[in-house]
Parts: sequence; C-alpha cells; structure tokens
Amino acid sequence: MPRIALGGFLHETNTFAPTKATYDDFAHGGGSGRMLRGDEILTACADINAAISGAIRHGWAAGWELLPTLFCATSPSAHVTENAFERIAGELIQRIVDLGPVDGVFLDLHGAMVTEHHDDGEGELLARLRAAIGPDVPVVVCLDLHANVTQAMFDLADVLESYRTYPHVDMAETGLRGARSLGAMLDGSRPTKAMRVPDFLTAIAWQCTHADPARGLYARLADLAGNDRAMSFNMGFPAADFPECQMTILAYGPDADRAADAMLAAVNAQEPAFLGRVFTPEDGVAEALYLRSRHGPVVIADTQDNPGAGADSNTTGMIRAMVAAGARGAIGNLYDPAAARAAHAAGVGATRRFTLGGQSGVAGDTPFEVEATVEALSDGTFTATGPYYRGRVMEMGPSACLRVGALRIVTVSAKAQMADRGMFRQVGIIPEEEPILIVKSSVHFRADFDPIASHLLVCAAPGPMAVDPARLPWTRLRPGRRIGALGPAFQPA
Repeated sequence: MPRIALGGFLHETNTFAPTKATYDDFAHGGGSGRMLRGDEILTACADINAAISGAIRHGWAAGWELLPTLFCATSPSAHVTENAFERIAGELIQRIVDLGPVDGVFLDLHGAMVTEHHDDGEGELLARLRAAIGPDVPVVVCLDLHANVTQAMFDLADVLESYRTYPHVDMAETGLRGARSLGAMLDGSRPTKAMRVPDFLTAIAWQCTHADPARGLYARLADLAGNDRAMSFNMGFPAADFPECQMTILAYGPDADRAADAMLAAVNAQEPAFLGRVFTPEDGVAEALYLRSRHGPVVIADTQDNPGAGADSNTTGMIRAMVAAGARGAIGNLYDPAAARAAHAAGVGATRRFTLGGQSGVAGDTPFEVEATVEALSDGTFTATGPYYRGRVMEMGPSACLRVGALRIVTVSAKAQMADRGMFRQVGIIPEEEPILIVKSSVHFRADFDPIASHLLVCAAPGPMAVDPARLPWTRLRPGRRIGALGPAFQPA
C-alpha cells in the first residue's frame, strides 16, 4: 500500500495590492475555508471543487494510504508575510518529515505566491521539501491556471499539473490527473519534461475559457496531451512584479519538446485575440440600462476591484455610477466589516447614514457617504451551490443588504470573490430578478452567472487590479517581456 503525503498551501499574490496576507488570514481562510490539519482534510475536502479533492478520491480508489498533513488558503492579496510563510511552510514540511518514509507527495498549491522575503513562494517551499525528503521521492504539484511557473518549480517537481478552465470548475479533475501522474511514478520511473515561456502577458479579463482565444487554446492543449502525457498551459497572474511573472507551457512524457513547441506556436499566433472592450463605470451603467432585457440581468464585472486578484473588494466607483443614474440593481460583495456591524446594530428597516467602502486608499477611490436602509441581515454562513465554490461552506461574517435608492448593496465582513449566486441570496436578494447585477470579479462569476445573464460587460472603476497590465508600475519584470497582448516591451528604468 503506497504511503502518500497530502498537503496544500495556496495564495495568489498581487504585489501591487493594498493588503498583505497574514497567518490569521490563512487560519480563517475567508471564502476558502479555515486551515485544516490531519484527517480533517479528508473529511472536509473529499467532495469539493479543489485539486486535493481529486487526489483524495483517486487515492482511495487506488488503495493508497493517504497521509494528510496541512491544508490552507486565503483570498488573493499583496505579499504573504514572512511570519505567515515561515509558520505554515515550516509546519507543512515538518508534518511530512514526521510521517517517516513516504512513497510520494501530492501538493495542492497555487503557483503565484510571492512573500515578503521570497519572490517564488512555491519554489522555496519545494526546495525545502526536497531537502527534507531527498531527490528520489516523486512529487506532483497541482497548480492554478494563473500560476507564474518558475524554473525552480519546474525543476523541483516531477510533474506540475494545472487547471484547464477559467472559471476554475475543473479543480478536482486536475487533482485527479495529478494523482494519476503520481501513481505512474510509484515504480520509480520519471517522465521527460519540457517548459516554454511566451514573451507576453495577458489580462485576466480576457482569459475566460468560455470564449476564444482561451477556449481554442485549451482544446489544442487537450489534443496535444492526448492520453499519454501531462500538459499544462498557465496563462499566468499578470500582477506579480518579479522577473518570472509569465505564461508557461509544460509538457511531460513522450515527445515533450515537440508538444511544448507546438503549443507555444499556437499561443503566439493568438496574441492579438487577448484583447477586449472595457467600459468606464458611467458608460457601463448606461450600456446596461440600454441592454436591459426580460431574459435575465445584465451582469457587469467590476474587474479592477476583484478580490480574486488581490483587491480588497471595497471600492465605490460602480456604486456611485449606479446611484447617479438612478439604476435599479444589486452589487456585491462590498467588504466593509464596519458598515456590516453598523447595519446589525441599527436593525432591519432602519435608515441611517453610512460610510461605505474606500478604506484601501486606492487612487481615485474614496468612501461613499450616503443614507441607506437596512433591508436584510445575516450571519453570512451558507453552502455554495454554484460550479466554482461548489460544496464549500462560505463564512462571510455579519452581512447586510443595504438599499440606496434603487440599488441594493451586499455588505460583508470577510473577503471572497463574488462567484456564487448564493452570495446575493444570503441577504435576501434574488439575483435572477434584478435588472443589473454588478459583481466584484473578473471571470469566476461566469461559472454561476452565465446561465442567467442576458449580457455581460466589463467595467474599470478605480481599483488595484488594472485590467490592462501595461498600466501597472512594473519595476522588476524580465526585460523585453511585453506587458499585455501586443503591449510594450518592459525595460527597467
């Protein structure tokens, strides 16, 4: 019976974001769920949309002795603090060491972690793991599609297996593929491997695999992978200011170099297609009012305040535009614990003066002072049913629905990307009945909102996750890399 160590430590780092990730953030987890240890990982993660879930199910079916260690994640943000990384990485590695000899290691990581003291959080973690277990134990790591895969990560892991959908509805399936790769190495064999790096970055708003170019590129990836090799195309997270912020193509198994070269050619040919239309808040609301339909809400992505990309989910540009236009609709989530507490203190039906959002000091954004009515209150706990968060118990903390004119605002006490209709329902809003829905998300919302949306728009209100990577103040990117599709080549000052 193979002894397989399991663990996870996930964070997507936006080095331009306003707030860092502390140990307490990982302990609580926000929308990702609290930190888990030992067998509670098997209980909590066996049937959720996460890579470790697929590995658990495969391991049980294959008769492995699963040895769970530590699993934690938190919302994207600025750097992981040194204290958080050292405590979590130290405990994870020590728990693996304490297991004694193992036949393999499966890790669920993100692939875009930057810490206060290490550009490459995952590379550092894998280096410590290799120092602890040696070079001969097979290590498989599952990554987010937005991983900034570094040379160290590629060298230290035997296989890196990444999601192929955005919204990420295939996380468990990815874990299953990774576990199968691990099983194939338990006899001591290792696959040949190849890595290629395109010369440009792409904006996350145009990486959705529901549409081209990403849809066609991942179909090409699946064709090249076939049944005899693992392959990944990581579109990267274009908000991490270090030299290896990049897209990557990974191939393992027979003819790995040929497959990687073919995928690189396909990606390069599609560079011009990674562009799209972005509205200002005012123009986006006007367009939504024009497009209103009986066949479902117009859904607007407030993409630059996406907490799934490191923002704090508390900017007010879209709120101001909706109120100024007198437009009816709903927006979520506004991360503002103080406003949520004030709403609970006031009670349902109360009308009072609130100061909403604007706490992060984002250029061009300020708190919005307004009279609002408390329409509904909740403790913020519910089980997500949409494809992205599927099965997770969400703990948004004290939450409220505040009405300002014709606009309803979901105010919460924990950060999580608005990617499940239950986030509206938990405060009494029926999303299908709203003419306009504004979601603080870039793409993940589409997993649950596409089926009800009559139209989809992207707006760029002031926020820390620039929809165009070329607008970020880069200083350390690799010289010559194009900042965005068809964008300028980076040159250090």
